Amino acid sequence: MYSNESSQVFSIKICYNFIMKIFAERLRELRIDKGLSQRGLAKQTSLSPSAIMQWENESRVPNAEAVVTLATYFEVSTDYLLGLTD
Repeated sequence: MYSNESSQVFSIKICYNFIMKIFAERLRELRIDKGLSQRGLAKQTSLSPSAIMQWENESRVPNAEAVVTLATYFEVSTDYLLGLTD
């Protein structure tokens, strides 16, 4: 049986994976709705094209500054980007 600590770590990992999946989907959707390629979004936001690709592929986690930059650019809340609101 799992210890309480192991159970909490497992729960955190599940939540983290869920949030990153939603972030990746919403980022891709917002980018496509604006008619931008990953490189185009990178130019508009001064973010790295490879970082945007990795975020959309869920292979890299954005830092708080990048989330704020993207939310500001797309005129959505950070909560929306992270899947905390609809």
